[in-house]
Amino acid sequence: MIDVSAIRVGEYQPDAINRAIAQLLAPLGGMAAFVKPGQRVLIKPNMLAGKPPERAVTTHPLVVRSVIEAAQAAGGVVSVGDSPGVGKPVAVALKCGIMEVIEQTGARFAPFTDSVQVECSGKTFHRLELARDILETDVIINLPKLKTHQMMGLTCGVKNLFGAVVGLRKPRLHLQAGTDKDFFALMLLELSEFIAPNLTLVDAVVGMEGDGPGGGDPVAIGCLLASGSPVAVDTIAAEIVGLRQDSIWTQKVARGKGLDGAILDDINLVGTQLSQLKIENFRPSKTTDVNFGLPPFIKTRLKRSLTAYPRIDRAHCRLCNDCVRHCPPEAMRQENSAVIIDYDRCIRCFCCQELCSHKAVETEQGWLLRATEFLQGKG
Repeated sequence: MIDVSAIRVGEYQPDAINRAIAQLLAPLGGMAAFVKPGQRVLIKPNMLAGKPPERAVTTHPLVVRSVIEAAQAAGGVVSVGDSPGVGKPVAVALKCGIMEVIEQTGARFAPFTDSVQVECSGKTFHRLELARDILETDVIINLPKLKTHQMMGLTCGVKNLFGAVVGLRKPRLHLQAGTDKDFFALMLLELSEFIAPNLTLVDAVVGMEGDGPGGGDPVAIGCLLASGSPVAVDTIAAEIVGLRQDSIWTQKVARGKGLDGAILDDINLVGTQLSQLKIENFRPSKTTDVNFGLPPFIKTRLKRSLTAYPRIDRAHCRLCNDCVRHCPPEAMRQENSAVIIDYDRCIRCFCCQELCSHKAVETEQGWLLRATEFLQGKG
């Protein structure tokens, strides 16, 4: 059985967060169970983009501060770092409030600029390039935000570790996976297994619903989760917000492979009971693919009808071209005063929607996908 600790906490208030994190970690042995005196500790929050904390795009700075201080109290030498999806690391850390708590606590900022190629023998992805800071530390604390994700369904413990891949190497992995979500989810799971964070602590006080992970809406969830297993915290997170496990691609693949923590029977939930954590009317991201087996030649012929695809809302588009620069298959371009998408090249990774700072990329569902949802009672 894998221990997952959960506690209710209703607001981002310094004393409340500090007490909650101490209580959250107590059943797991406290921070001292994960950090020993003198060890180098890397805290990896979600720093997707430079947005203020109230937008719920990034891990809240008060949670980051509390974890830094707890690790320091255990004797750890703490660094905090991530590779943002868009924007320079320092600028993103400043805008989301994380840089301030790094400076106030005396922690070190790790901007994840230097990559090291690692061998993943026996894995689907034989080589990966990861941030040197991830590889040259003693303890990794994974600090995700609970959010919907347009491609994977959910970003939480497992998906947050994709930030260990530096800069434009992320689009290369998207391009390698193409439209195969199972393959991309498998990569995320293998990456999570390789990094093997010592502790995953989820900021779910306020999460994101709808068009996450960057353009959705903040939603009060009211809890924190912690475990040594990213897969197990994702299992509990999905139950809390009422997402079907098979609608989350990393969970679907984890269950198929029989990974520990992928089902509730694997988990010993301590602290607050699951029935007291669940929320109602959580709005998932739009379904982007028909999630059942069809012959490949049918999917190819009916690609536009069976999938969702990004669409530019010209009323909100500011022509910043972030989407154009970060599109893995280079399927986007600006022509005159509009961004154009080549749907024959588009791999439906929704990086454009994820990284758009202006909510100018919408998700349009093909008519067969909409019909399937309706027939399944979702529409």
